[in-house]
Amino acid sequence: MSPRIGVGAVILNERGEVLLAWRNRQPEQHTWSIPGGKVDPYESLETAVIREIKEEVNLDIAIDSLLCTAETIQPQQKEHWISVLYSTKVIGGHARNLEEGGAIGEIGWFPLHDLPSPLACFAVPGLEAVKKLYNESLLNSNISSDGGIPL
Repeated sequence: MSPRIGVGAVILNERGEVLLAWRNRQPEQHTWSIPGGKVDPYESLETAVIREIKEEVNLDIAIDSLLCTAETIQPQQKEHWISVLYSTKVIGGHARNLEEGGAIGEIGWFPLHDLPSPLACFAVPGLEAVKKLYNESLLNSNISSDGGIPL
């Protein structure tokens, strides 16, 4: 079986929290993950990530940057995914689960310094990359007087 191609979005809100979804089914069942999914035939990666986020969590997003790639190999489940992960921002909608009883269960916003577990292997490279970018932005800017972190 050939690897499948997927996409994922690391979505931060204005408080610097990341949106995660509980996975109800394989691959990586019973883990917290960034929203995303498979690329359809003849669909660009960017179009796929925008579509998947709208379908799963009802958000309109804009892509900020390419974060990294992630590879998930699970021979016991006959799963092999190569995924492209993006840093994104919300431009419309309110986060809610549009797949109740489907692929994802609960969704929630979590601080980058206090992520739930277990995390999906698919999500870890993107979360680590965005944490690094977030920490670098702290070094290059001042923390606001209210203790918040500028984005």
